[in-house]
Amino acid sequence: MSSGCGLYNPALTPLPLEPGTRLGPYELVASIGAGGMGEVYRAHDVRLNRDVAIKVQPRMFAEDAERLVRFTPEAQTLAALNHPNIAHIHGLEESAGARALVMELVDGEDLSTIIDRGPPRVGAQSRRVTRRSRADARSQ
Repeated sequence: MSSGCGLYNPALTPLPLEPGTRLGPYELVASIGAGGMGEVYRAHDVRLNRDVAIKVQPRMFAEDAERLVRFTPEAQTLAALNHPNIAHIHGLEESAGARALVMELVDGEDLSTIIDRGPPRVGAQSRRVTRRSRADARSQ
């Protein structure tokens, strides 16, 4: 696993968690992504019978007193956001030395894959709608 710059840094790696590990009521199913801010897992909420995403902090964050103090207020700020393009925050979980943010699981393509493809192409239908909209605007 890398820290985003191509160099392995053990301090940036999340605490090692395997599928089947329980964090409170959440059973980890599989790792679905990782980066400098932690590792994200697909997990199953056994109480509410739903799948969620769980972002587990890297070791260096879990051992940094300043970050630990900021973790809950930052999570509360994120939880206050309500927008269709932002995953909803379901809660916080601390278990087995791991601190994690429990979020809405959004299935789909990895954002980095989408970005790597470059800007989206505008299809013929979109161009027709745009031309029609501009023509309507001019006629008013």
